[in-house]
Amino acid sequence: MSSEYVTIGELVRLTGARYSTLKYYTEEGILPFEQAEGNLTRRYKRMESIERIAYIKNLRDGGKTIAEIKEILGKSKGSGKS
Repeated sequence: MSSEYVTIGELVRLTGARYSTLKYYTEEGILPFEQAEGNLTRRYKRMESIERIAYIKNLRDGGKTIAEIKEILGKSKGSGKS
């Protein structure tokens, strides 16, 4: 069973999150993916991604901004702090 990886559409079904939300998280670098060299399809590690989405949702529910979440996740590139 090679279901270690899922597509973004499968993540939508598994988490109940909106496609546009997951695409945004991907573009912001807070939802990691892998991409096969000859294939443009993004693949997400099933369990890691489900856990990450739940964690991000909890942070958002707690009032955190995407910028704060990026910092929490250690994904911010550059200081950005004044």
